[in-house]
Amino acid sequence: MPDVWSYPAAGPARDRFVVERRGPRPDHDPWRYQGLILEDERAATGTIDRLATVFLTGRECPWRCAMCDLWKYTTASDTPGRSIPTQVSAARAHLRERGEQIDGIKLYNAGSFFDPRAVPEADYDEIAAALTGLSRVVVESHPALVGPRVDRLLSALDRHDRGQPAALEVAMGLETAHPGALDALNKRFTLDDFAAAAQALKGRTVALRVFLLISPPFIAPGEQDAWLLHSLDAAFACEASVVSLVPARSGNGTMESLAEAGLFRSPGLDDIERSFALALAHAAGRGRVFVDLWDLDRFAHCNCCLAERYARLESMNLQQAVLPLRVCPSQGPVVVP
Repeated sequence: MPDVWSYPAAGPARDRFVVERRGPRPDHDPWRYQGLILEDERAATGTIDRLATVFLTGRECPWRCAMCDLWKYTTASDTPGRSIPTQVSAARAHLRERGEQIDGIKLYNAGSFFDPRAVPEADYDEIAAALTGLSRVVVESHPALVGPRVDRLLSALDRHDRGQPAALEVAMGLETAHPGALDALNKRFTLDDFAAAAQALKGRTVALRVFLLISPPFIAPGEQDAWLLHSLDAAFACEASVVSLVPARSGNGTMESLAEAGLFRSPGLDDIERSFALALAHAAGRGRVFVDLWDLDRFAHCNCCLAERYARLESMNLQQAVLPLRVCPSQGPVVVP
Protein backbone atom coordinates (compact mmCIF):
# COMPACT_ATOMS: atom_id res chain seq x y z
CA MET A 1 0.00 0.00 0.00
CA PRO A 2 1.48 3.40 -0.91
CA ASP A 3 2.46 5.60 2.03
CA VAL A 4 0.63 8.93 1.76
CA TRP A 5 1.33 11.42 4.50
CA SER A 6 -2.07 13.10 4.28
CA TYR A 7 -4.06 9.98 5.19
CA PRO A 8 -4.05 9.58 8.99
CA ALA A 9 -2.77 6.43 10.60
CA ALA A 10 -4.97 6.60 13.72
CA GLY A 11 -8.71 6.17 14.07
CA PRO A 12 -9.79 9.54 15.57
CA ALA A 13 -7.69 11.44 13.03
CA ARG A 14 -9.25 9.36 10.25
CA ASP A 15 -12.69 10.30 11.53
CA ARG A 16 -11.80 13.96 11.19
CA PHE A 17 -10.28 13.35 7.73
CA VAL A 18 -13.55 11.79 6.54
CA VAL A 19 -15.91 14.31 8.13
CA GLU A 20 -13.92 17.36 6.97
CA ARG A 21 -14.28 16.30 3.34
CA ARG A 22 -18.03 15.97 3.41
CA GLY A 23 -20.42 18.27 1.65
CA PRO A 24 -23.63 19.58 3.20
CA ARG A 25 -26.14 17.08 4.57
CA PRO A 26 -29.55 17.24 2.87
CA ASP A 27 -32.56 17.69 5.15
CA HIS A 28 -34.68 14.56 5.59
CA ASP A 29 -38.04 14.06 7.23
CA PRO A 30 -37.49 11.35 9.90
CA TRP A 31 -41.10 10.23 9.50
CA ARG A 32 -40.77 9.38 5.80
CA TYR A 33 -38.78 6.67 4.08
CA GLN A 34 -36.58 7.86 1.22
CA GLY A 35 -36.94 5.12 -1.33
CA LEU A 36 -38.68 1.87 -2.18
CA ILE A 37 -37.55 -0.52 -4.88
CA LEU A 38 -38.61 -3.99 -5.96
CA GLU A 39 -36.17 -6.66 -7.07
CA ASP A 40 -36.23 -10.35 -7.89
CA GLU A 41 -33.65 -12.37 -6.00
CA ARG A 42 -32.67 -16.01 -6.17
CA ALA A 43 -33.34 -17.75 -2.86
CA ALA A 44 -31.23 -20.50 -1.32
CA THR A 45 -33.81 -23.03 -2.54
CA GLY A 46 -33.35 -21.88 -6.13
CA THR A 47 -36.73 -20.17 -6.36
CA ILE A 48 -37.00 -16.52 -7.37
CA ASP A 49 -38.37 -14.33 -4.59
CA ARG A 50 -39.79 -10.84 -4.92
CA LEU A 51 -38.14 -8.51 -2.41
CA ALA A 52 -38.77 -4.89 -1.50
CA THR A 53 -35.98 -2.67 -0.24
CA VAL A 54 -37.06 0.24 1.95
CA PHE A 55 -34.51 3.00 2.43
CA LEU A 56 -35.34 4.24 5.90
CA THR A 57 -34.58 7.64 7.41
CA GLY A 58 -32.80 7.73 10.76
CA ARG A 59 -29.75 8.82 12.69
CA GLU A 60 -26.33 8.72 11.07
CA CYS A 61 -24.06 5.74 11.70
CA PRO A 62 -21.48 6.36 14.48
CA TRP A 63 -18.67 4.92 12.36
CA ARG A 64 -16.84 7.06 9.78
CA CYS A 65 -15.86 4.59 7.08
CA ALA A 66 -13.64 6.03 4.36
CA MET A 67 -15.72 4.75 1.43
CA CYS A 68 -19.20 5.47 2.80
CA ASP A 69 -21.52 8.18 1.48
CA LEU A 70 -24.64 6.96 3.30
CA TRP A 71 -24.48 9.83 5.80
CA LYS A 72 -26.17 11.88 3.05
CA TYR A 73 -29.33 9.89 3.67
CA THR A 74 -29.43 10.23 7.46
CA THR A 75 -30.28 12.75 10.15
CA ALA A 76 -27.84 14.30 12.61
CA SER A 77 -30.22 13.84 15.56
CA ASP A 78 -31.53 10.63 17.11
CA THR A 79 -34.35 8.87 15.28
CA PRO A 80 -37.69 9.77 16.91
CA GLY A 81 -39.57 6.96 18.57
CA ARG A 82 -42.20 5.30 16.35
CA SER A 83 -40.84 6.92 13.16
CA ILE A 84 -39.25 3.68 11.87
CA PRO A 85 -42.43 1.57 12.23
CA THR A 86 -44.35 4.45 10.65
CA GLN A 87 -42.01 4.33 7.64
CA VAL A 88 -42.21 0.54 7.35
CA SER A 89 -46.02 0.59 7.58
CA ALA A 90 -46.20 3.31 4.93
CA ALA A 91 -43.98 1.32 2.59
CA ARG A 92 -46.09 -1.81 2.96
CA ALA A 93 -49.28 0.19 2.47
CA HIS A 94 -47.86 1.66 -0.72
CA LEU A 95 -47.02 -1.82 -1.99
CA ARG A 96 -50.55 -3.03 -1.25
CA GLU A 97 -52.03 -0.02 -3.06
CA ARG A 98 -49.95 -0.95 -6.12
CA GLY A 99 -51.06 -4.58 -5.88
CA GLU A 100 -47.47 -5.74 -5.34
CA GLN A 101 -46.97 -9.09 -3.66
CA ILE A 102 -43.60 -9.52 -1.95
CA ASP A 103 -41.92 -12.47 -0.26
CA GLY A 104 -39.46 -10.51 1.85
CA ILE A 105 -38.21 -7.06 2.71
CA LYS A 106 -34.86 -5.35 3.23
CA LEU A 107 -34.87 -2.57 5.82
CA TYR A 108 -31.80 -0.48 5.10
CA ASN A 109 -31.31 2.53 7.37
CA ALA A 110 -27.91 3.72 6.04
CA GLY A 111 -26.28 2.48 9.21
CA SER A 112 -26.90 -0.25 11.75
CA PHE A 113 -30.38 -1.50 12.58
CA PHE A 114 -29.14 -2.49 16.05
CA ASP A 115 -27.90 1.00 16.87
CA PRO A 116 -30.52 2.11 19.45
CA ARG A 117 -30.08 5.77 18.48
CA ALA A 118 -30.93 4.88 14.87
CA VAL A 119 -33.69 2.32 15.54
CA PRO A 120 -35.09 2.58 19.09
CA GLU A 121 -35.50 -0.81 20.75
CA ALA A 122 -38.94 0.23 21.97
CA ASP A 123 -40.06 0.19 18.33
CA TYR A 124 -39.18 -3.45 17.62
CA ASP A 125 -42.67 -4.74 18.40
CA GLU A 126 -44.39 -2.23 16.18
CA ILE A 127 -41.87 -2.85 13.40
CA ALA A 128 -42.47 -6.60 13.68
CA ALA A 129 -46.23 -6.03 13.54
CA ALA A 130 -45.73 -4.19 10.24
CA LEU A 131 -43.78 -7.15 8.83
CA THR A 132 -46.31 -9.94 9.35
CA GLY A 133 -46.84 -12.34 6.48
CA LEU A 134 -43.33 -12.10 5.05
CA SER A 135 -40.94 -15.03 4.72
CA ARG A 136 -37.71 -13.03 5.09
CA VAL A 137 -36.53 -9.79 6.69
CA VAL A 138 -33.07 -8.39 6.02
CA VAL A 139 -31.51 -5.69 8.18
CA GLU A 140 -27.97 -4.26 8.18
CA SER A 141 -25.54 -3.95 11.05
CA HIS A 142 -21.96 -3.24 12.03
CA PRO A 143 -20.41 -6.40 13.55
CA ALA A 144 -19.86 -4.64 16.89
CA LEU A 145 -23.62 -4.32 17.40
CA VAL A 146 -24.49 -7.99 16.92
CA GLY A 147 -25.70 -9.05 20.34
CA PRO A 148 -28.77 -9.00 22.60
CA ARG A 149 -30.73 -6.63 20.36
CA VAL A 150 -30.76 -9.36 17.70
CA ASP A 151 -32.52 -11.60 20.22
CA ARG A 152 -35.07 -8.88 20.98
CA LEU A 153 -35.88 -8.40 17.31
CA LEU A 154 -36.22 -12.17 16.85
CA SER A 155 -38.61 -12.31 19.81
CA ALA A 156 -40.67 -9.48 18.39
CA LEU A 157 -40.93 -11.19 15.01
CA ASP A 158 -42.04 -14.39 16.73
CA ARG A 159 -44.65 -12.64 18.87
CA HIS A 160 -46.31 -11.03 15.87
CA ASP A 161 -46.23 -13.99 13.48
CA ARG A 162 -46.23 -17.05 15.69
CA GLY A 163 -47.30 -19.46 13.00
CA GLN A 164 -44.34 -18.80 10.74
CA PRO A 165 -42.20 -15.80 11.72
CA ALA A 166 -40.09 -14.23 9.02
CA ALA A 167 -36.57 -15.60 8.79
CA LEU A 168 -34.11 -12.89 9.84
CA GLU A 169 -31.00 -12.14 7.81
CA VAL A 170 -28.34 -9.65 8.86
CA ALA A 171 -26.17 -7.92 6.27
CA MET A 172 -22.68 -6.87 7.38
CA GLY A 173 -20.09 -4.99 5.40
CA LEU A 174 -16.76 -6.81 5.43
CA GLU A 175 -15.70 -4.84 2.31
CA THR A 176 -12.36 -6.68 1.98
CA ALA A 177 -10.28 -9.29 3.78
CA HIS A 178 -7.08 -7.37 2.97
CA PRO A 179 -5.94 -6.53 6.54
CA GLY A 180 -4.22 -3.25 5.67
CA ALA A 181 -7.07 -2.02 3.51
CA LEU A 182 -9.69 -3.09 6.05
CA ASP A 183 -7.90 -1.09 8.73
CA ALA A 184 -7.44 1.94 6.47
CA LEU A 185 -11.14 1.93 5.55
CA ASN A 186 -11.75 2.89 9.19
CA LYS A 187 -14.28 0.11 9.72
CA ARG A 188 -12.94 -0.33 13.28
CA PHE A 189 -13.01 -4.13 13.27
CA THR A 190 -10.68 -6.96 12.30
CA LEU A 191 -11.45 -10.08 10.31
CA ASP A 192 -11.50 -11.98 13.61
CA ASP A 193 -14.08 -9.53 14.98
CA PHE A 194 -16.20 -10.05 11.87
CA ALA A 195 -15.95 -13.83 12.21
CA ALA A 196 -17.02 -13.62 15.87
CA ALA A 197 -20.11 -11.61 14.92
CA ALA A 198 -20.90 -14.10 12.17
CA GLN A 199 -20.63 -16.94 14.71
CA ALA A 200 -22.97 -15.05 17.04
CA LEU A 201 -25.55 -14.81 14.24
CA LYS A 202 -25.17 -18.51 13.45
CA GLY A 203 -25.81 -19.34 17.10
CA ARG A 204 -29.11 -17.50 16.79
CA THR A 205 -29.99 -19.25 13.49
CA VAL A 206 -29.79 -15.91 11.70
CA ALA A 207 -28.53 -15.93 8.12
CA LEU A 208 -25.56 -13.78 7.15
CA ARG A 209 -25.27 -11.57 4.08
CA VAL A 210 -21.83 -10.06 3.42
CA PHE A 211 -21.04 -6.93 1.45
CA LEU A 212 -17.72 -6.88 -0.42
CA LEU A 213 -16.37 -3.97 -2.42
CA ILE A 214 -15.35 -4.17 -6.06
CA SER A 215 -12.13 -2.11 -6.44
CA PRO A 216 -11.77 -0.97 -2.82
CA PRO A 217 -9.19 1.72 -2.07
CA PHE A 218 -5.78 0.90 -0.57
CA ILE A 219 -5.30 -2.21 -2.75
CA ALA A 220 -3.06 -2.01 -5.81
CA PRO A 221 -4.86 -2.49 -9.16
CA GLY A 222 -2.89 -5.62 -9.97
CA GLU A 223 -3.94 -7.22 -6.67
CA GLN A 224 -7.65 -6.42 -6.80
CA ASP A 225 -8.84 -9.69 -8.35
CA ALA A 226 -6.81 -11.88 -6.00
CA TRP A 227 -7.99 -10.02 -2.92
CA LEU A 228 -11.60 -10.15 -4.07
CA LEU A 229 -11.35 -13.94 -4.17
CA HIS A 230 -9.58 -14.03 -0.77
CA SER A 231 -12.41 -11.89 0.59
CA LEU A 232 -15.00 -14.21 -0.92
CA ASP A 233 -13.29 -17.14 0.80
CA ALA A 234 -13.34 -15.24 4.09
CA ALA A 235 -17.07 -14.53 3.72
CA PHE A 236 -17.90 -18.16 3.03
CA ALA A 237 -15.64 -19.25 5.90
CA CYS A 238 -17.99 -17.16 8.05
CA GLU A 239 -20.84 -19.20 6.52
CA ALA A 240 -22.38 -16.36 4.56
CA SER A 241 -25.45 -17.44 2.64
CA VAL A 242 -25.15 -14.42 0.33
CA VAL A 243 -22.21 -12.29 -0.78
CA SER A 244 -23.21 -9.02 -2.40
CA LEU A 245 -20.59 -7.24 -4.49
CA VAL A 246 -20.82 -3.44 -4.31
CA PRO A 247 -18.74 -1.31 -6.70
CA ALA A 248 -16.71 1.25 -4.73
CA ARG A 249 -17.75 4.74 -5.75
CA SER A 250 -16.63 8.30 -5.34
CA GLY A 251 -18.87 11.10 -4.14
CA ASN A 252 -18.15 11.47 -0.43
CA GLY A 253 -15.09 13.71 -0.60
CA THR A 254 -12.76 11.19 1.00
CA MET A 255 -12.73 8.90 -2.03
CA GLU A 256 -11.84 11.85 -4.26
CA SER A 257 -8.89 12.62 -1.97
CA LEU A 258 -7.79 8.99 -2.06
CA ALA A 259 -8.05 8.97 -5.85
CA GLU A 260 -5.87 12.08 -6.07
CA ALA A 261 -3.32 10.34 -3.85
CA GLY A 262 -3.31 7.25 -6.07
CA LEU A 263 -5.00 5.07 -3.45
CA PHE A 264 -8.30 4.59 -5.26
CA ARG A 265 -9.39 3.97 -8.82
CA SER A 266 -13.09 3.89 -9.49
CA PRO A 267 -14.14 0.66 -11.23
CA GLY A 268 -15.55 0.75 -14.71
CA LEU A 269 -18.35 -1.44 -15.96
CA ASP A 270 -15.79 -3.85 -17.38
CA ASP A 271 -14.21 -4.20 -13.92
CA ILE A 272 -17.62 -4.94 -12.45
CA GLU A 273 -18.36 -7.59 -15.09
CA ARG A 274 -14.96 -9.21 -14.65
CA SER A 275 -15.17 -9.20 -10.84
CA PHE A 276 -18.66 -10.71 -10.79
CA ALA A 277 -17.71 -13.45 -13.24
CA LEU A 278 -14.60 -14.33 -11.22
CA ALA A 279 -16.58 -14.37 -7.98
CA LEU A 280 -19.38 -16.55 -9.36
CA ALA A 281 -16.89 -19.09 -10.68
CA HIS A 282 -14.89 -19.03 -7.43
CA ALA A 283 -17.96 -19.44 -5.21
CA ALA A 284 -18.46 -22.93 -6.64
CA GLY A 285 -21.82 -23.45 -4.99
CA ARG A 286 -20.76 -22.39 -1.48
CA GLY A 287 -23.39 -19.66 -1.47
CA ARG A 288 -25.09 -17.12 -3.68
CA VAL A 289 -23.14 -14.19 -5.12
CA PHE A 290 -24.92 -11.09 -6.34
CA VAL A 291 -23.66 -7.86 -7.83
CA ASP A 292 -25.27 -4.56 -6.85
CA LEU A 293 -26.88 -3.02 -9.95
CA TRP A 294 -28.07 0.23 -8.35
CA ASP A 295 -26.71 3.24 -10.25
CA LEU A 296 -24.84 1.00 -12.66
CA ASP A 297 -24.87 3.75 -15.29
CA ARG A 298 -22.36 5.82 -13.30
CA PHE A 299 -19.70 3.17 -14.01
CA ALA A 300 -20.31 2.97 -17.78
CA HIS A 301 -18.15 4.84 -20.29
CA CYS A 302 -20.90 4.87 -22.92
CA ASN A 303 -24.63 4.20 -23.07
CA CYS A 304 -24.81 2.30 -26.32
CA CYS A 305 -24.66 -1.12 -24.66
CA LEU A 306 -25.58 -0.32 -21.05
CA ALA A 307 -29.08 -1.83 -21.20
CA GLU A 308 -27.78 -5.11 -22.60
CA ARG A 309 -24.94 -5.33 -20.10
CA TYR A 310 -27.31 -4.53 -17.24
CA ALA A 311 -29.65 -7.29 -18.42
CA ARG A 312 -26.76 -9.75 -18.56
CA LEU A 313 -25.67 -9.00 -14.99
CA GLU A 314 -29.27 -9.16 -13.79
CA SER A 315 -29.66 -12.60 -15.40
CA MET A 316 -26.40 -13.75 -13.83
CA ASN A 317 -27.75 -12.68 -10.43
CA LEU A 318 -30.86 -14.79 -10.96
CA GLN A 319 -29.22 -17.78 -12.62
CA GLN A 320 -26.00 -17.77 -10.57
CA ALA A 321 -24.07 -18.56 -13.73
CA VAL A 322 -21.63 -16.69 -15.95
CA LEU A 323 -23.32 -15.78 -19.23
CA PRO A 324 -21.76 -14.79 -22.58
CA LEU A 325 -20.50 -11.23 -22.81
CA ARG A 326 -22.33 -8.53 -24.69
CA VAL A 327 -20.37 -6.84 -27.44
CA CYS A 328 -20.06 -3.08 -27.18
CA PRO A 329 -20.35 -1.57 -30.67
CA SER A 330 -17.88 1.17 -29.77
CA GLN A 331 -15.28 -0.79 -27.83
CA GLY A 332 -15.74 -4.45 -28.68
CA PRO A 333 -16.23 -7.28 -26.16
CA VAL A 334 -14.93 -6.95 -22.62
CA VAL A 335 -12.60 -9.82 -21.81
CA VAL A 336 -13.53 -11.87 -18.75
CA PRO A 337 -11.10 -14.60 -17.68
